[in-house]
Amino acid sequence: MAYPLVAIVGRPNVGKSTIFNRVVGDRISIVEDTPGVTRDRIYARGEWLGREFRLIDTGGIDIDDQPFMKQITEQAEIAIDEADVIIFMVSALEGLTDADERVAKILYKADKPVILAVNKVDNVEKRAEIFDFYALGFGEPFPISGAHGIGLGDMLDEVIKSFPEDTGDDDEDKIKFSFIGRPNVGKSSLVNALLGEERVIVSPIEGTTRDAIDTKFTDEDGDEFVMIDTAGIRKRGKVYENTEKYSVMRAMRAIDDSNVILMVLDAETGIRDQDKHVAGYAHEAGRAIILVVNKWDTLEKDNHTMQEFEEHIRNEFKYLDYAPIVFVSAKTHQRLDKLPALIKAVNENHKKRISSSTLNEVLLDAIATTPTPTVHGKRLRIYYGTQVAIQPPTFVIFVNDPEMMHFSYQRFLENQIRNAFDFTGTPVHLIIRERK
Repeated sequence: MAYPLVAIVGRPNVGKSTIFNRVVGDRISIVEDTPGVTRDRIYARGEWLGREFRLIDTGGIDIDDQPFMKQITEQAEIAIDEADVIIFMVSALEGLTDADERVAKILYKADKPVILAVNKVDNVEKRAEIFDFYALGFGEPFPISGAHGIGLGDMLDEVIKSFPEDTGDDDEDKIKFSFIGRPNVGKSSLVNALLGEERVIVSPIEGTTRDAIDTKFTDEDGDEFVMIDTAGIRKRGKVYENTEKYSVMRAMRAIDDSNVILMVLDAETGIRDQDKHVAGYAHEAGRAIILVVNKWDTLEKDNHTMQEFEEHIRNEFKYLDYAPIVFVSAKTHQRLDKLPALIKAVNENHKKRISSSTLNEVLLDAIATTPTPTVHGKRLRIYYGTQVAIQPPTFVIFVNDPEMMHFSYQRFLENQIRNAFDFTGTPVHLIIRERK
């Protein structure tokens, strides 16, 4: 599913990054008491009362002649344009400023739900200082404190109430898949080759594709798909244009909205660090993944080329050892006919359910083959397991003491489950819990 997008905006140094870190539960954004430290939008998954969303931390909006201020302002405006809900943050410490009013004028034009949050209200006495902010015209301000975590619950209650209604998905019964990868690996060419027509603009210039484009097609078996072509995701330090930044946001949304991810690699240029970074987005999102090596026609090959390239991929993408690899050419259409069947297969594995009785037979056999470890004379006991979710398949294993479950033994159990059931193409999550 595509998660609602929430953007935190405001002038510099009102505490946006501190609130961002509070909401997502980690210190992802750099926090420093200097205006303009956050130069790019930063994305993370947030959750409140069971509602998940994507949160964007933006640079402060200002028109003063400061280094990077023009770019920071552009990035914030792009985030505003794409967001479903906007948290407009101001500071009780400095009070209402001309810069706050300039930001408000930008938000009036956005025609989006705006939640006004007054940060740095660290004690009861400061609550009286929020009333000046009614003049901004966004209704009742929410007093909060990023430093102490005060008032965030009330603010987030209002945020999730403002999410757009889920109107349902007409393509819910169709498999959605997206091509992701760094720029210029041939994603758009693969789309056109699968469709058999020039539906998407193709160009050798890096960054040609700006938006994620949904295209429906039917395979030879009559099964329907929705194909999403996304812009290439570049290293943050190499993304200069605001349109490129916009593309990254769209690509992240495409990953959220896909059942299956086709991670495209370039046979000509080989594997780069950025390939691992891009694939990590899909892996962390728990999506089914296929590794697609494009431009295979450009290599001089012998009987060992494919095997050696596959071994290289496995060494570089150790965390994707479950993902099948297919070597294709958008130019010659080599092996493209294998993709629809492979997509359907990994999608089925991604939503596969295993009965508790069958699962526990596999666990008992695993323990009999390789007994559980002992720690300080005490043995780990596994009582039973059960599947609690699909997409990806997720299993809870109940034990006497979760601290005794060493990573290596947990990995062993996952491999035994994979050996017993076909989970090709999908991550498998094991959750270790103490039996109460």
